[in-house]
Amino acid sequence: MNDESQPIAYTALQPGTPVQTSDGHAFGSVETVLVVEEVSVFDGIVIRTGDGIRFVDADNVGAIFTSHVVTTLSAEEAANLPLPDQDPTYGVDATDDVGNSLADRFGRMFGRGKWKREK
Repeated sequence: MNDESQPIAYTALQPGTPVQTSDGHAFGSVETVLVVEEVSVFDGIVIRTGDGIRFVDADNVGAIFTSHVVTTLSAEEAANLPLPDQDPTYGVDATDDVGNSLADRFGRMFGRGKWKREK
């Protein structure tokens, strides 16, 4: 094993890490790691695929490495993953809302700015 493929805990999993099917085909990348905070239990991962955001349950995560995540899913199962059942997440690019105009200031003050709903 080299440094790029060391096993890691879910707490060290980074957004953007590639996610693979059980036979090694990449089908997405990690968006968010889900944890049940009350009991500190890994719940699964939200991933970005070519079809949008999808949820992989913790039971379907086979192994987590520094370089990738291996699931127990076949290609067909990966293509039919469910949407996350929580509210959508929002992202912001802080550099989008720069400037000193009155509109820029109101946008920052009232949280409107350049917030975008992720698909």
